[in-house]
Amino acid sequence: MRSMRSLRAVLTATVTAVAAAGLATLGGGTAQAATPLPAHVFAPYFEAWTGESPAALAAQSGAKHLTMAFIQTAAKGSCTVLWNGDSGLPIAASSFGSDIKTIQSRGGDVIPSFGGYTADTTNTEIADSCTDVNQIAAAYEKVITTYDVSRLDMDIEVDSLDNSAGIDRRNKAIKIVQDWAAANGRKVEISYTLPTTTHGLASSGLAVLQNAVANGARVDVANLMTFDYYDNATHNMANDTQTAAQGLYNQLAQLYPGKTAAQLWGMVGIIEMPGVDDFGPAETFTLANATQVYNWAVSKGINTLSFWALQRDNGGCPGGAAADNCSGIQQNTWDFTHIFAPFTGGTTTPVNDFSVTATPASGSVVAGSSTTSTVKTAVTAGQAQTVNLSVSGAPAGVTASLSPTSVTAGGSSTLTLATTAATVSGTYTISVTGSGTSGSHTAAYTLTVTGGTGHQCTAAAWASGTIYTGGQQVSHKGHTWKAKWWTTGEEPGTTGQWGVWQDLGAC
Repeated sequence: MRSMRSLRAVLTATVTAVAAAGLATLGGGTAQAATPLPAHVFAPYFEAWTGESPAALAAQSGAKHLTMAFIQTAAKGSCTVLWNGDSGLPIAASSFGSDIKTIQSRGGDVIPSFGGYTADTTNTEIADSCTDVNQIAAAYEKVITTYDVSRLDMDIEVDSLDNSAGIDRRNKAIKIVQDWAAANGRKVEISYTLPTTTHGLASSGLAVLQNAVANGARVDVANLMTFDYYDNATHNMANDTQTAAQGLYNQLAQLYPGKTAAQLWGMVGIIEMPGVDDFGPAETFTLANATQVYNWAVSKGINTLSFWALQRDNGGCPGGAAADNCSGIQQNTWDFTHIFAPFTGGTTTPVNDFSVTATPASGSVVAGSSTTSTVKTAVTAGQAQTVNLSVSGAPAGVTASLSPTSVTAGGSSTLTLATTAATVSGTYTISVTGSGTSGSHTAAYTLTVTGGTGHQCTAAAWASGTIYTGGQQVSHKGHTWKAKWWTTGEEPGTTGQWGVWQDLGAC
């Protein structure tokens, strides 16, 4: 992916040369065939250089399949591939092996991806670096047998698109691997990830597929990077995805005239970039765009839906530029994953769902004044539904209100926070919860109050897991409370007049 040019891990300079081993001897045999991927699969990219666990993030996000980036050589001229070109991450069970097995045990899988922006601009993409076709093929097979996977991805962009010798070596090596797989009863798919225009592949990307046809190398999926157009045009990223894919479909029809329409759409893959891409805000892929693309992808029956990258699927840097660890827009963590995840398996219409965000998400007021925030809702899957809004967490001296208190997903409400002069100075988290038929979602607003005349509570804050005995005091929501007898887990203010907690008044 192009976004990695500034944040990719530094490449290790020295590695040992690969032994000139034949295909049949690598990986310890080939009879154990991997489970093929579903005909329609969601497989977001995982940035393998971050030190994070792919199995853990897959579980947290709900993405059963991952595209793992990237595999490359450590230096130009090498035929040994490594994760991120790092000699500390060889192609071996010790590098991500247990994570990949865990993902597979949960019914998912990974797609190892070769190349990427850094490799493609430093001649460390294996087919650019290594001039021996058999050793390139051996490297591919070693990845397949080490991790027991059924698909390899080739991320070819920038300089690698102009390296005709590398393109030819790559496709010849792919053909060797496909013949080896067929001879051993093993299904191995090959996907090509390529940059695109809004109307299909540019001539350089098309030439990669043309060379594959000429070499008899089967391309199972052509993934379009439907972002980073860099054309200074106005973009609706969802509409551009559809026109780009239609252009690719037309090109594939020329390359593979014997395929049906369904088979051609079944060769199409889409890779989005959630939020703001490298070009800037003019190319912003929104949650509404994601829902549109999902519904379109289901209707067309495309093969692969993906995005760059799983670690970006959060709202940690709203209003920011493209980054590898956040989307640059207001969103909940895993919003894009939750929209795309039902695509795996093929034809499921997504269950209705929505999101809730507050813009701005924080504010500061002088005690006695008020502030507002816009509470936005959006359809993240399926159709719009009625969302009932409520607010909680306001401390003593702060009145929180919403107008309106009910919206149709896609609508917005105004949150007003009014303070009194006696409000205690401090920082508070206010929660706005949207409830609908599909469940509930909450957005947080951080309110800072200054200049208040109220007094800070001196008793320790109540904690739900702490055991309290009679006579102990706690502070909770701006009041001091005294336990009448032994208690744990009972929230002050909820037990009633005859309950365990006695209200000693505001503090």
